[in-house]
Amino acid sequence: MDMESALAALSALSQSTRLDIFRLLVRHEPDGLPAGDVARHLDIPQNTISTHLAILSRAGLLTSRRHSRLIIYRASLARLRALMVFLVRDCCASSPELCAPLLANLVSCCPATESCP
Repeated sequence: MDMESALAALSALSQSTRLDIFRLLVRHEPDGLPAGDVARHLDIPQNTISTHLAILSRAGLLTSRRHSRLIIYRASLARLRALMVFLVRDCCASSPELCAPLLANLVSCCPATESCP
């Protein structure tokens, strides 16, 4: 991931509603959710959900697919992984022990039997 892509992703996530949407969709992997369900889960007005989803999609954080008349949105775990790697890439350059707590937290939230970002 380059600086421009990282900034686009971080900018998209820097708004509370969009962060809530992204976290909700991460929890609903791998199936994803239609826009209407996202709006209902988070009590977001229908007239604003498409704007938030479009911003997250343009930043590469969401993917979508048509299923009949619905558009199903999913979190892009590959993009999340790339962003996390970009943010911590230099963390362990000379002191790997600095990253040990971070890695322990990631492992504890994603047991080996689950698909992790």
